[in-house]
Amino acid sequence: MPQCHALLPTAGTGSRLGGVLPKQFQELAGKPMLSYAIDAFSQIQDIASIWVGVSHGFIDNPALTCLASIKPLQFVASGGPTRQETVRNTLAAMLKAGIAQTDWVLVHDAARPGITSNLIQALINAVKNSGDGGLLAMPVADTLKLADFNSAVAGNPTRSEKTISRDHLWQAQTPQMFRIKALHDAIEDGIRQEADITDEASAMELLGHKPLLIEGATRNFKVTHPADWQLMQSLLLAVPNKS
Repeated sequence: MPQCHALLPTAGTGSRLGGVLPKQFQELAGKPMLSYAIDAFSQIQDIASIWVGVSHGFIDNPALTCLASIKPLQFVASGGPTRQETVRNTLAAMLKAGIAQTDWVLVHDAARPGITSNLIQALINAVKNSGDGGLLAMPVADTLKLADFNSAVAGNPTRSEKTISRDHLWQAQTPQMFRIKALHDAIEDGIRQEADITDEASAMELLGHKPLLIEGATRNFKVTHPADWQLMQSLLLAVPNKS
């Protein structure tokens, strides 16, 4: 039976947050931010291994030695100039190491430490039952506005041009789960075409796939700015992601 593996791309610098270390290795609510995702995936019986793609200059950093897992944990110097290239390179390393082409991979942003094992398991169950790929996502709840591009370019205050219907709109989260070889080839094709690949699902969509949307959770937001960091720290201290 095909196995499941986790892939965490962590080659980014996290420049918008600042700090000596990239944000994914900075201490958040008592431990490195990356460790929250590793812990959540470690609790899932279906997860056979966890792969972390890091930049070539970071592979020997002591910050990696303090990250533990009850699953096989592989650090790979597969970082590229973009997130999609880091994912593509790490997938290639997994295939080269002997991971079966038809195994599943769950790609997750290290900057989403609010992920829980329950959310991961829900995604695995839904995708395995359907046979298709899928991702965690949230239905858009806020009213959406299209900005007036001309006024913004002219340096004037940005103005709303019109309201966009939020019907059928979802905000993508991670993990995103697909067959390893299929995802590798989809990202490879997208990079070659210079397509706008912002996540794994967008690469698969370019080939005509329609990934499942599995409802995630508000707590699974991405930590990007200092305000996000403070909010996530408060959340983790109040409600640890043990489930």
